Amino acid sequence: MAATQQAVDLAKAAAAAADDKLATSVIAIDVSDQLALTDVFVVAAAGNERQIAAIVDGVLERLHTLGVKPIRREGQREDRWVLLDFGDIVVHVQHEEERDFYALDRLWRDCPVIELGA
Repeated sequence: MAATQQAVDLAKAAAAAADDKLATSVIAIDVSDQLALTDVFVVAAAGNERQIAAIVDGVLERLHTLGVKPIRREGQREDRWVLLDFGDIVVHVQHEEERDFYALDRLWRDCPVIELGA
């Protein structure tokens, strides 16, 4: 079973918002066959905590304009890895060091990657 179109559309909106805030290594992974909790992981990286906070704010604002609010938000204290759970998608905004260390895209390499466009 593939991710729903709504999840794909939300993932693309979140990825675009992250890209607007200069996130690096933005990727969307369809985890719907592996997880019952969500359809898509969006993973983005930034070089410092301030930029991570800006990316998180940008994603929240963009999805809010689409009428979507997060169910849960974690990792706010350190701003090294912030997780935003929107139900259909989960957005991970990581410091570049955490992105390299945890390598979520490698961990989920058996799942299809969603084309985000230019």
